Amino acid sequence: MRYLGRLVAYLAVFFITFSLGYTLLLRWVPVTLTPLKAIRLAEHLPEEGLRVRSNWVPLRKVAMPMVRAVIATEDNHFLSHRGFDWDAIDRALDENREGKRLRGGSTISQQTAKNVFCLPARTWLRKGVEAWFTVLIETFWSKRRIMEVYLNVIETGRNMYGVEAPARDVYGKTAAELNAYEASMIATVLPNPLRRDMAAPSGYMVRRAAQVRSLMGKLGPIEFDRPEGGKDKN
Repeated sequence: MRYLGRLVAYLAVFFITFSLGYTLLLRWVPVTLTPLKAIRLAEHLPEEGLRVRSNWVPLRKVAMPMVRAVIATEDNHFLSHRGFDWDAIDRALDENREGKRLRGGSTISQQTAKNVFCLPARTWLRKGVEAWFTVLIETFWSKRRIMEVYLNVIETGRNMYGVEAPARDVYGKTAAELNAYEASMIATVLPNPLRRDMAAPSGYMVRRAAQVRSLMGKLGPIEFDRPEGGKDKN
């Protein structure tokens, strides 16, 4: 029993040390591989090989409409909370208890933690790990960095990750050149990127994108902390 307790203590120390070090490393290093990306590669390997559409771009090279679109649809308190939007979580729990369509209360910070550090499993253990890494990235990363990583790792289509890939493949431009319509369409795809096709949007997607643009217009100014060595606030 004493050996088991010692083993658990060692594992806990290792996990905490590793997670702190890895989080600090990714404060500066581009995130090129995530658990979800690895799983999707394995799933699609027999049919498509190692074909992945993903291009890392710094936040300063992402158009502001794209930033506004994801904040408007995914987390409109992103700049003010510390990783968790408790009001959104309460609303989601109330709606789920009332039998309405299941919805989540995850912030962009939580989604980033899940995408970068966690396996895509719906378990309490995964939620606990996600919460731990949410606290870490909110502590050691800036909001600018969280948004930058989020916009580069989110799944935006089959074997497609980040916003630069659909900007190039679907709209023939860079993420820096995306307009409000294109940004709203990409944001519309995010809840179900394997089923929704922005290259051939359904009627629902067109209507939803219009709602997204309306929400974007209601947001106030978006200003991030100053990036290292620069004055750009994007």
